[in-house]
Amino acid sequence: MTDPSYILSVSPKDKPLVWISGELLTPPLSSAARIETGYLLRRLQAGEKLGLPHSRPMPDIGRGCHELRVNDETVTWRVFYAIEPMAIVILGVESKKTQTTPKPVLDACRRRISEFRRLTHG
Repeated sequence: MTDPSYILSVSPKDKPLVWISGELLTPPLSSAARIETGYLLRRLQAGEKLGLPHSRPMPDIGRGCHELRVNDETVTWRVFYAIEPMAIVILGVESKKTQTTPKPVLDACRRRISEFRRLTHG
């Protein structure tokens, strides 16, 4: 029997996920962390606004950008995303090793969202 706590309805109004960089399906992300990440991403797709401890705004990346935090067995994962009118855009996935986000990670996410917006908004 399926655990009902993981069943979410899918609506045509839900935003798709657009993966610019990073993935969550390969090790070392544990199965439990993948399930939690998927659950949080589905909530975002349905239009829910997440706050701490799961998500926080990342204005250093850009307008509408956030960091999803997922605790795993030995590490915390950061999933950088942007809430766009037509999609939730995944900008990158990194393990959290410091209190501050490294400049190269911020720069890469800025480039990715800028390029996405250029391509989709003209």
